[in-house]
Amino acid sequence: MFSRTIEPAFYDTDALGHVNNTRLPAWFELARNELFRLFSPDLDPTKWRLIMARMEIDYRAELHYGHDIEIRTYLSRLGNSSFTVTQEAHQKGILTNIGHTVLVHFDHQAKKAVPIEGELRTELESHLHEREASPA
Repeated sequence: MFSRTIEPAFYDTDALGHVNNTRLPAWFELARNELFRLFSPDLDPTKWRLIMARMEIDYRAELHYGHDIEIRTYLSRLGNSSFTVTQEAHQKGILTNIGHTVLVHFDHQAKKAVPIEGELRTELESHLHEREASPA
């Protein structure tokens, strides 16, 4: 599991006084960087080996300015060429958001999915977890 702390900026808030829901997709992507490094260690876009097939976020509670947000990132499914990344946002010990992103190991020149094999598969398996039970 990867963990990243986000410190919300004032501009992340909206007229309702909480962090705007559009910030979560950006923060979740940022928190996937360590996972991306398994595929492209230097994060060079010319060597990129992934595409996004799906993204969804469940908003369970508001996030607020002035308190750090911990984003936990792990795999909840590992298939032949695709996998599901689950991300949880926690603030002040409360699970506030859950996101699921399906990524595909992809050859951009051939325009096709590529099997996840060898050391890469082993490394991804080490980040495979079931979602931790948390109150709804």
